[in-house]
Amino acid sequence: MNAFKAFKAQVPVAWSPNLYITLVRGMPGTRQLHRRTLEALRLRKCNRTVMRWNTPTVRGMIQQVKRLVVVETEEMFNARKENDAKHRALRSPLVVSHAPACATESA
Repeated sequence: MNAFKAFKAQVPVAWSPNLYITLVRGMPGTRQLHRRTLEALRLRKCNRTVMRWNTPTVRGMIQQVKRLVVVETEEMFNARKENDAKHRALRSPLVVSHAPACATESA
């Protein structure tokens, strides 16, 4: 599942003090106005996340490029990062023994 579908949630963004904005679609082929808006948000590469204060100006910029970005609250962002860390954590190796069965059992 890609980031666009996984983290696109209907949350009351107006209640969160910080917004985490992730660029999930590329800039080539977009309008000049949208590219300038993404530059103002400091989003330059896909799958990069920036933190911005929740102000009317920033929400207006997000509204303009809403098809290119995913917006998360602080709680959502921290939960996603925690899940990623768990997924990437080292796991104990599987030990498979290829030794033949005991000779006493087959006799």
